[in-house]
Amino acid sequence: MGAKKQKQQKLTAKQKSERIRAAQEREVRAQADKEKSLRTRRIVTIVVCVILVLALAIPTMAIMVMTGN
Repeated sequence: MGAKKQKQQKLTAKQKSERIRAAQEREVRAQADKEKSLRTRRIVTIVVCVILVLALAIPTMAIMVMTGN
C-alpha cells in the first residue's frame, strides 16, 4: 500500500508541474495577444489620423486654388 501512495504522490507532483507549465504558457500567450492588440490599435489610430488630415487638407487646398490665393 505504501508503494501505491508514493506513486500517487509522484503523479500529483507531475500534474502540478504540468499545471504550472500550462499556466506559464497561458501567460505568455496572453502577453502576446495584448501586444498584438496594442500594435493593431496604434496602426488604426495612425490610419484614422492620416484620413482626417487628408479630409481637411484637400478641400482647403482646393478652396485656395479656386479663389486664386
